Amino acid sequence: MQGISLEAAPSAESAAPSEAMEASSIAVSASSVGHSFGRLETLRDVSIEAARGETVAIVGPSGCGKSTLLELIAGLAQPTAGEIAVAGVTAAGERLDRCAWMPQRDGLLPWRRAVDNAALGLRLSGIGRREARERASVLLRRLGLGEFESSYPRELSGGMRQRVAFARTLLAGRGVLLLDEPFAAVDAITRADLQVWLRQTLREEGRTTLLVTHDVEEALYLGDRVLVLSPRPGQVVWDATAPPPRPAEDRAAEVNSPQFVELRRRALERLAEAMRT
Repeated sequence: MQGISLEAAPSAESAAPSEAMEASSIAVSASSVGHSFGRLETLRDVSIEAARGETVAIVGPSGCGKSTLLELIAGLAQPTAGEIAVAGVTAAGERLDRCAWMPQRDGLLPWRRAVDNAALGLRLSGIGRREARERASVLLRRLGLGEFESSYPRELSGGMRQRVAFARTLLAGRGVLLLDEPFAAVDAITRADLQVWLRQTLREEGRTTLLVTHDVEEALYLGDRVLVLSPRPGQVVWDATAPPPRPAEDRAAEVNSPQFVELRRRALERLAEAMRT
C-alpha cells in the first residue's frame, strides 16, 4: 500500500497537526476490536489507547495483524467487532481525515526530486507548486536533507529516502501518524541512526504516533509504551512503559542499560510464551 491516499488531502492551513485533536487527551482508542478476512481471524479483542503526543510501538511476529490494526485505525477497513475512535470520531472517513500513513516502502516517485516528493500531498490538495515546495524545503532542511532537496530518489541512500517519505507524511498535517515498519528496508547501521533521528523528530513534532515493528529493541527505544501482540489472531499479551529516554548520543548506552535489557528480556519472554500457546 502506498502512502499517497492518506496524504493527498491535507488542509490548506498547512503542516500543523489537525485542530480536531483538541477535545480529548486520548487521541486514539480501540475497544475490544476484532477483525477477520472471511474465516481467517486476524485480530481478537484488542484494546489500546494512545494519548495525545504519545508514541505507542506495536511489536509482534509476522502475520499477527499489526499492519491490519493500523489500517483499521486509519479507516481503510472496518473491524468485525469492537469500536475504534480517532480524536473522538468513529466514522471511517473521519478517522481517515485525521491520520497520515507511512508504509514500509518509501513510495517515492522516481521522476520527482526530493522536494517535490515531499510536497506531493500539498500539491494534490490544491496548494500551488511554489508554496508547496517552500514548505517542503523548510522541513527537509530541518530533517537534515537541505543539500539533497533537488536530488532524485535514485541519488539518495535508503535512509535519505525514508526521511523524504517521513517529510511527506508530516506535511499531510494530520494529528495521528501511523508508521508501518518504516525502517524495514534499510541496513542495521542506518536503522540505528534513523531511530535516533526519528525519536528526536517525534518529540519535536508532538504528534500521536502508532509504530509497527518486528524489532523489540526498536519498539522499546522509540515508544513511550510498547504493546506485544500474540501470533494470529493478534491479541495484546503485554503492555509496558518504555524506559526513560537518554540523550540521543547515548543510544548504545541506553539499549544496553540494565533497565532496558530487562524490559527487552521480558518482552521477548512474553512473545515466546504467546507463540507456544
